[in-house]
Amino acid sequence: MARRYRITRSLQAPEEGAKPITLEECKAYFQDKPDFTYTNVFTVKGETTMSIEGDFFMWRFGESLIPFRHYDGDLYVSGTNEAVIPVMLEAAGALKADVTEG
Repeated sequence: MARRYRITRSLQAPEEGAKPITLEECKAYFQDKPDFTYTNVFTVKGETTMSIEGDFFMWRFGESLIPFRHYDGDLYVSGTNEAVIPVMLEAAGALKADVTEG
């Protein structure tokens, strides 16, 4: 069963700086990560092809591409591959954010 995680600051108290994660912060964080690339269209290929517009930081893990999607002040990532968990936790720490499931 696929899990979806959210990297967010919404759980923080306002006095602790519960500000949305900006696209600029994400771009600054991921730009120095050689296994990440930015794209504004994520294309899923299978029996049919579907393209989703948005802000995606694509993590290359072996032959897989795992999208970290910036949306509405948060980052979303699928947890179908357990290798993503430490990468996601590292990003959350660097962005001073929390990780929630759902």
